[in-house]
Amino acid sequence: MTTSHSARQTTALHIAVSGFLALVVAMGIGRFAFTPQVPLMIDEHQLDLTTAGIVAAWNYLGYLAGSFDAMRAKRGIELRLWTGLWGAVIITLLSAVISGAVLHSIARFFIGWASGWTLVLAAAWTNDALAKLNRPALSVAVYGGTGTGILLCGLAAIGIQGLSLTASQGWWIYGAAALLFSLYVSRYLPRPGELSSSSSPHSKPRMTPKIRRLLWSYALAGFGYILPATFLSQMAAARFPGSLFAQFVWPVFGIAAVAGIVAAIATRRFFTPQRRLAITLWAQAAGILAAEIMPGISGLAVSAFLVGGGLMAAVQLVFQCGRELAPEHGRYMAGLLTTWYAVGQLGGPLVSSVSAYFTGKLEPALWVAFAALIIGGLLVFRDRSDIKESLSQ
Repeated sequence: MTTSHSARQTTALHIAVSGFLALVVAMGIGRFAFTPQVPLMIDEHQLDLTTAGIVAAWNYLGYLAGSFDAMRAKRGIELRLWTGLWGAVIITLLSAVISGAVLHSIARFFIGWASGWTLVLAAAWTNDALAKLNRPALSVAVYGGTGTGILLCGLAAIGIQGLSLTASQGWWIYGAAALLFSLYVSRYLPRPGELSSSSSPHSKPRMTPKIRRLLWSYALAGFGYILPATFLSQMAAARFPGSLFAQFVWPVFGIAAVAGIVAAIATRRFFTPQRRLAITLWAQAAGILAAEIMPGISGLAVSAFLVGGGLMAAVQLVFQCGRELAPEHGRYMAGLLTTWYAVGQLGGPLVSSVSAYFTGKLEPALWVAFAALIIGGLLVFRDRSDIKESLSQ
């Protein structure tokens, strides 16, 4: 009996670590290594502020396509998860040998697709597997993988800039790290038939008012956070050229993203997930406000911490809300929510490109992002039944 329990514990730990590292690779490195690379690529005249926004938009379009496909897939689910993980590795490495906005847009599109597959399917796999092993709390920790990947990229970026390496050399470093993590993850990813036979029914949940509000809130969350998440490093480099702090903005963002998951675990008994989601989005809005109105380095530091802290906490809370609202449609809801999130993200870089083109600055776009996060929080906070439930706890 003890041996069986120990074996289940070990299996649960391997699954949780694999899901965690899958998000380190596909999300933290695959999607977000681009952010600390932007200042280098601009300095090397591969991109400017406008084309960087366009390249980022292609990434979010790929993320939209990948998450939508993961939501609707009936077969080949395991193959998509494997392809998403290794696609992120390969394309990160390929980014080292390409140059210019067009080729990087193509690369960002496909790495966005890979990360969309990986997030939705890895989350669905770990949630189901850990629930069956009676370790559902570990599934929350899986979401810390994205923040950890961002932190590792940020620390690597400090070394890259400190050694005056090129953007190409930076891509090689990020790709090598992703490769090493993926070798471990591949030992424990589900094999053909494991997910397809146990996945949620393909039928769609009924679109209740609560689900619609959650979808709109998450789309606004995607739009609101993506501008600071994409351009914080560039904003720091532009405001404080040559400053050591400018190199630490992205690690702070990553540390905050991990801290946000820890906070989500610690506060899971307080209020409802909807209300905690609203508070998370408003904290991110406060982070944007801090970058706009607080002078000097302190404003960007507060911004990195608040926006980063809400990054994966919001994802985890939204997925939890989705499971509660449609418990029989876990993978479909994860894909549907991620698709709406990706639609919101896609709008962010487009607005930033327009802002940069007409004003030469990102500030007008950031005010739009601030408003989006405030409204997104109101959409999930306003439900009276949620408030009554939270007050009765």
